[in-house]
Amino acid sequence: MTIDKVLLISPRGFCAGVDRAIATVEQALKIYGAPIYVKHEIVHNKVVCDALRAKGAIFVEEVSEIPENSLCVFSAHGIAPQVRAQAKARKLRTVDATCPLVNKIHVEIERFAKDGKHIIYIGHRGHPEAVGVMGIRPDITQLVDNVEEVAHLKVSDPNNLVYLTQTTLSVDECDGIVKALKQKFPKISSPPSDDICYATTNRQAAVKVAVKKCDILIVVGSKNSSNSNRLVETARALGRDAYLVDTLLDIRSEWLKEKHILGITAGASAPEHVIQAIATHFKEKGAIIEDLNVIDENMKFTMPYELNRHAK
Repeated sequence: MTIDKVLLISPRGFCAGVDRAIATVEQALKIYGAPIYVKHEIVHNKVVCDALRAKGAIFVEEVSEIPENSLCVFSAHGIAPQVRAQAKARKLRTVDATCPLVNKIHVEIERFAKDGKHIIYIGHRGHPEAVGVMGIRPDITQLVDNVEEVAHLKVSDPNNLVYLTQTTLSVDECDGIVKALKQKFPKISSPPSDDICYATTNRQAAVKVAVKKCDILIVVGSKNSSNSNRLVETARALGRDAYLVDTLLDIRSEWLKEKHILGITAGASAPEHVIQAIATHFKEKGAIIEDLNVIDENMKFTMPYELNRHAK
């Protein structure tokens, strides 16, 4: 191994929405006791979900898997109205941990629908956030996953369009799709504010700075984490070797050959203790640990209404 220095890149790790979602499950367990059921993984991180399973959380993909009258937490990714209706039909008590930034998009869709707009949603097909969004008004919403799909879009009124975006997209990739949309539909409207999450944008911006200072980048995050994968792609697009790992055990020695400066960052759902364990490992082997703070973050979200109400 040749790593002489480790750069701990900030911002990294938990965003405000993930903090809130994990705290929601933990607080629900304290209030109601185990087990509680969570529709989909609360966040896309294996280490986090395994820890919550050990405390009594049960993750399910379908509401039909949850026993009637049980407690159901909706994940940070958001849900379609049909899921909420299914939960009501099963007499489930529910707590909504949808990230406020995802919920903002849900609200925007309803508002644009009232205005008679047709919506183009830029997102990854099959991702739970996109599934939730597309379930709100599927009659007026079309999903586009990449630039190539833009050419095949057909809309009834090209003069009455607006686009919205998934919160965890690559900023650069999204910009390319938006450019293609504006070329095809010159009168398409932009969202009132940027839909890509502040944490997604900030972590990608930090990676763009960090790759100029390191030989290799390790991104801590799970394979099903959209924003973590985007960090790897951002680094590789700039010519830097980059790898996604859940824990220290996933790092391969061959990645590090003839590399001297290692950058470490983490997706928005990856816990800090994993990053620190990796840093400690390299410190014990003689590497210098340095902080590389690119952007300060101080965003916080209040807990879901259902839990706040109970606390009062």
